[in-house]
Amino acid sequence: MTKKPNIIYFVADQMRCDALAHMGNPASITPNLDAVLEEGVSFRNAYCQNPVCVPSRCSFLTGLYPHTTGHRTIHYLQNMGEPNFLRTMKNNGYEVIWIGRNDVVPGNYSKEDYCDAYYDGVHKEDRKAVTKTKSFNHGFKLDGDADTSVPGYYSHYIGKLSEEQAHQGGMSGSDWGCVDAALDYIERKSKEEGAKPFFLYVTLAFPHPPYGCEDPWYSSIDRTKLPPRRPSVLSLKGKPSMLTGIAEKQDLDAWGEANMNELRATYLAMVSRFDYQFGLVRDKLKECQLYDDTSIFVFSDHGDYTCDYSIAEKVQNCFDDPVVNVPLIVKPAAQFPCRPRVTNALAELVDLSETVCDMTGVKTEYVQFGKSLLDVLAGSETHKDAVFSEGGRIHGETWAMEKGHGKASLYWPRLSTQESEGPEHTKAVMIRMGNLKYIYRLYEEDELYDLEKDPQELDNRINDSAYGEAVLKMKSRMLDFMVETGDLVPDRKDIR
Repeated sequence: MTKKPNIIYFVADQMRCDALAHMGNPASITPNLDAVLEEGVSFRNAYCQNPVCVPSRCSFLTGLYPHTTGHRTIHYLQNMGEPNFLRTMKNNGYEVIWIGRNDVVPGNYSKEDYCDAYYDGVHKEDRKAVTKTKSFNHGFKLDGDADTSVPGYYSHYIGKLSEEQAHQGGMSGSDWGCVDAALDYIERKSKEEGAKPFFLYVTLAFPHPPYGCEDPWYSSIDRTKLPPRRPSVLSLKGKPSMLTGIAEKQDLDAWGEANMNELRATYLAMVSRFDYQFGLVRDKLKECQLYDDTSIFVFSDHGDYTCDYSIAEKVQNCFDDPVVNVPLIVKPAAQFPCRPRVTNALAELVDLSETVCDMTGVKTEYVQFGKSLLDVLAGSETHKDAVFSEGGRIHGETWAMEKGHGKASLYWPRLSTQESEGPEHTKAVMIRMGNLKYIYRLYEEDELYDLEKDPQELDNRINDSAYGEAVLKMKSRMLDFMVETGDLVPDRKDIR
């Protein structure tokens, strides 16, 4: 093998795939991410393995599925000793620099086992040995004494931020601090003689709600170019009770179409800001002559409804494309063959760590379930026959409800619905094969969507006999998947 490549993960929080201009969104402005297509590959059909932060990150930072290690809620992070790809890379000679969000390792763990340095975006110094840090706030007032009876309160909408709001020490400000830390590191690294290869994990906080952005991005989005949104879930049949419960409580239809369009435009402005921040990192790599030696992965942990189905935010056990179809753009180091393009190959975030292993020669100390993307980068349009996402709980798992949010919380519509012991928050597994998406639901009616005929997932065809054979095939494939990936044998032999 030639020189080991540097690796960068540049990660968004809650960015949907169709928010990118090169994915056909006429109102989107993402020139830096679009330009990667001159040298890399963008995956139109990449899927996260869970539609909320912690389970998704515990999956893509291991190469394991959420059910393999039991990660299905944002309140329970990795256990001590669980597989973690950052630690694997550190133990195999890479300098691992972790910048930004956590949502993987509990706050009372130091990060010294996982990385060589950790920068949270708020403090300038390395924080890897700090076991308790101040939680990120949003950087502006959200709840408190607000009138929850006003239509649109639960929209998470803020709108235009001032420069002061955008750069103070909350989530927005931490993103700028994270980018500064990444630029500083690249500059320092370029001056080291005989430096080890690096794994730079930069994980930003936006475009996660609340939906707010400063100029020039806020004013740059042409509201007249916004694509049509998916209609209210309350007007549809066959959609899951979790979605209808949230839609009833958020009541965004009463807020009005004009307001929802402002939210959608602000979200795209946040995406455009993320694009600009990525451009800064890319340009610094080029300036420091590290670009050709670096494989860059740009992706998001999950997506966002952004008023599709008249819902804001996300949900733990629903698998519509706005929340599970995520951006995935890969610019490989120059040593790897690449046919630049947008590919339709099915892919998963669980594939990332195996791809890096294939690029670097690193082998994990555990079995992982991803598949390397190198063949797709080189030109193949065939990768996986099926992709999966999963979430929810069984009845009685009260600790998975994430209780504790009253009506003053913006998250009350979702979290109060999660507390129901009806079918709303219960287990479900999604499989996509070709253009068909099947969702098995443990306690309520399953779903089936023909994405070629119904790309907005409005018409649940689960009871259509014309799809009966396809459903049986997908159920069989899902069973194979669950049996194959259901657990891991410990990598030790204990004394009895």
